[in-house]
Amino acid sequence: MTWTLVLALSAIAYVFKVTGLVIVGGRQLPAVVNRCLGLIPAALVSALIVNSTLGGDDGMVFDARAIGVAAAILVAARRAPLVVVIVTGAAITALARAAGIAV
Repeated sequence: MTWTLVLALSAIAYVFKVTGLVIVGGRQLPAVVNRCLGLIPAALVSALIVNSTLGGDDGMVFDARAIGVAAAILVAARRAPLVVVIVTGAAITALARAAGIAV
């Protein structure tokens, strides 16, 4: 990626943000829009995790990463601390790779 492209995309992102501020101004958004805006970060993080976990060159790939994320989800569902969730996911992924499951 060239610096020209990075700067152009940065300028476009800035224009979009400023446009939103100009359009909304000091007005209050409807309650439905505020609730939806509150859900965007969780949806974006979830999409990035799924893409990183299951994404491959030719499509979806189920390998050691998927096993590690599944283990982390199970531990998180049991309300374990975040550090335990991360260490569990990493350890299970490492064990799966050591067992010969494709990377």
